[in-house]
Amino acid sequence: MIPVVLQPDPASFQKAVRVKGLAHLASCGLALNQPLPAKTTIEPYWRACLTDLHKAYSGVCAYLGVYFERVMGGGSVDHFIAKSKDAGLAYEWDNYRLACATMNTRKGNYSHVLDPFFLAPDSFRLELSTGHIFGNPNLSTGALTLANTTIARLKLDDSQCRELRARWFQAYIENHVSSQYLQAKSPFVWTEADRQGLL
Repeated sequence: MIPVVLQPDPASFQKAVRVKGLAHLASCGLALNQPLPAKTTIEPYWRACLTDLHKAYSGVCAYLGVYFERVMGGGSVDHFIAKSKDAGLAYEWDNYRLACATMNTRKGNYSHVLDPFFLAPDSFRLELSTGHIFGNPNLSTGALTLANTTIARLKLDDSQCRELRARWFQAYIENHVSSQYLQAKSPFVWTEADRQGLL
């Protein structure tokens, strides 16, 4: 994970998502700033902004730090504060994180995950040859615990995530991709390679 800068609402968001969503909650008698009642489902108007979300964040998963193609259908809107915990935030752009489907599923309704929008730079480190991720040992005890909790919750250090990161770095050092391409497609790996003076 690397810090992500919040992007402004797309022009269509107010009409296509927020207005419809808030009207829907009102019609169902659901209070804002309150958890959804158990087993309650709400209309997924946020899906209307997925293409805009992908474009706004350059197609990069906020948690994995790797680009994914929108046309392949692997993208999703992660509600950082879960819909089940705050109904009113279900239709708010600022609560959305672009996530690949795998990361969104793994995060689920859990809140003890670092928010990419408020992530301190250099919170995580990589062993580029293996793709191993770990919390920066120079963090305070509390911050390091939260970094490692995030890794565990999202399974960011599983074999598939490791292999993906290592493959991107290998492609770069073997001159199959340029530094600019690596930055666009695997910005977490690029950031760590830059920090380590390997670009």
